[in-house]
Order: sequence, then structure tokens, then C-alpha cells
Amino acid sequence: MKFDDVGVVVIGRNEGQRLVDCLESVKAAADHIVYVDSGSTDQSVVAAKQLGAIVVELDRKRPFTAARARNEGFAELKSLLPQLRFVQFVDGDCLLMPGWMESAVDTIRARENVAIVCGRRRERHPEVSFYNRLCDLEWDTPIGEIGACGGDSLIRVKAFEEAGGFHPGVMAGEEPELCIRLRERGWKIWRIDAEMTLHDAAMTRFGQWWLRSVRSGYGFAEVSRLHRRSPFRIWARSVPSALFWSTVLPLLILLGSLVYPIVLCAILIYPLQMCLIALRRKTAQPSRWGYAFLMVAGKFAQTRGIVRFYWRLLRGQAAQLIEYKT
Repeated sequence: MKFDDVGVVVIGRNEGQRLVDCLESVKAAADHIVYVDSGSTDQSVVAAKQLGAIVVELDRKRPFTAARARNEGFAELKSLLPQLRFVQFVDGDCLLMPGWMESAVDTIRARENVAIVCGRRRERHPEVSFYNRLCDLEWDTPIGEIGACGGDSLIRVKAFEEAGGFHPGVMAGEEPELCIRLRERGWKIWRIDAEMTLHDAAMTRFGQWWLRSVRSGYGFAEVSRLHRRSPFRIWARSVPSALFWSTVLPLLILLGSLVYPIVLCAILIYPLQMCLIALRRKTAQPSRWGYAFLMVAGKFAQTRGIVRFYWRLLRGQAAQLIEYKT
């Protein structure tokens, strides 16, 4: 089933065959599709046009962000479809699942106070690497009213316009940032128990995971700073937690050991923390220990992202993409 008042905005950059697969899956669910390209150097633009999508190529003179791409895609879609009531945003590395659009549209029509509906996002190839499996665990979130969504979601146009769309300058965490502004206006964010998208993280190396964690830290710092006075703020503890585990605690141990060498034993708090994280995870044994290690190691990567954000803020520099895919 296709809807006359629903359109799709797909964003991407150098996604290659992943984009082709994405657009093929979207074509089965919607007639009105806009693809926004952020300076791809592969054949993404050509492929999107061949598949019948309306293509928007972002001006390279301004910094690329996913938020900016979605906003410009939405503007193009609205100009083509004035009766647009709902827009499905999809990342170019995702497949839209059959039946998702019907489930999401039925839900959002039935709940007038809901601005965003999202569903089950799963990893397309969790068997390829542990990092992909980690993403699959990350996508497994509660059903019902939630505080924030990810990049794939169905949004009510009225609410989106009322909130002013995505913040175009936010480099990471733009979806939770929008959700905060929507919730401040009385709107709700809802996750339903329906298969929504298959995501392809394509992470096979530690360096990719590290860069992704750096980007997360950047988003933690930027979004929590923007909404530090909001009652709906998120990630309020994420920044201090990353700084504590990666900077404050190691420094205290180092300085303490200069006076009392036995203080070096406090370094054992890191494996202890990993054990606690692993024991709390309800997953298979090997996965939970790998997950625990990366959660602790990720604090160091996140701190690098936090420092990068504040360094650019102090210098008045615009955000730049932090890409983990090759």
C-alpha cells in the first residue's frame, strides 16, 4: 500500500551498492522519493536518478551534516508534494522493511499527539564482525513512548515544521536533539514493535569502531550543551562519565602512585567495571565480554570527540563529518 500524503527522504554519501539496495526497498513502499547526496565521489547520484529518485546535491561550500541533508531533502519533498503529512527519513545504508510504512502510518494517524514513530532497526550482517553485532545490540531498545529516535523514522510534517526541522549545524546526535525540542512542545516519540529497517554498519576494524565512538562523544557534548537547561535533556551524564573514566580517574591514580605506589592497584577498577557491565548484559557469553571491553574503551574515544567539539567551539570552527566507513 502506498500513500498520497507520505514521502521519503533518503540521505547518503558514498554508499555504493548499499544505496541502490536502499532505494529499491523504498520504491516498494512510496512513490515520492528524494535522495540527498553529501558530496559523493562514487556513482551514487547517477544510480539514484536511474532508480527514479529526485536528487538534491548539497552545496559543497557549506559543511555537510546529516541534519542539513534531511532538512534540504524535506524542503524539496514538500515543494513536490504540497499535501505532504508524513515523511519517512531513511539513511542510505539501510533497507526499508516490507510492511513498515503501513504499520507506522496507521500508528501515527491513530495518535494525534505523536510526532515520530520508529520501529525495530536491525543490523544487516551481524555475523560479519563483532562490531556489527555490537550495533545490533545497540538497536535493541524498548517499545512504547521513548525519549529519542535514530535516523530512520516516520515524522509528522506539522510537528517537524513547528519545531523548525533538524538543527543544521549539529554534526552528530541531530535526531535526539530534534526530539528534545518536540517533547518541549508537548509531542511524543513512539517506538512500535515492527520491523523498520536493516542497517549495514560495515564495521570490520577497531579503527572504524573507534571513530564511530569519537563521533558519539562529539554528539554527547554538542547536544547536551545545546539543551543543558531543558527538562528533557539527554546525555547529561554521558560527558562527565567519559571524562571521569578516561581522564580524571587515570590522573588521580597516576598522581596518587607518585606518593603511594600501592595506589597503582586502583587500575584494577577498569577490569572490575568490565565484569560488572558483562554480568548485566543478557547476551551470549563471548558477546557480553567483548561488549564490556568496548564500553569501557569507548570512554576514551568519546572523550576525544568531546575535546574535539569544545576545541572547535572555542576556535569558532564549523563542524566536519567524522566518517568511520571506507
